[in-house]
Amino acid sequence: MTWKVTYKKSVQKDLKSISKDIQYIIRRAIEEKLMTEPLKFGLPLRRNLKGLMKLRVGDYRIIYSIQAQTVTVHVIKIGHRKEVYEK
Repeated sequence: MTWKVTYKKSVQKDLKSISKDIQYIIRRAIEEKLMTEPLKFGLPLRRNLKGLMKLRVGDYRIIYSIQAQTVTVHVIKIGHRKEVYEK
């Protein structure tokens, strides 16, 4: 089953601060993992981010939510692991 991926508007701004090489790797991870089996590859977050999931891509993290009824993955934030959980 193929999942539809949607992006929060601020994700474009997140990607601008990341090098082109890493952007390519992140794009491939989204296409190969989140579009096929987001529940298998992602890990659930805890505490104040409960209900969201993360996908590790090197030192970067993709934070996303899943709407199983509509078979949709909504990417909320992409950033370096040191700062992605702050906001």
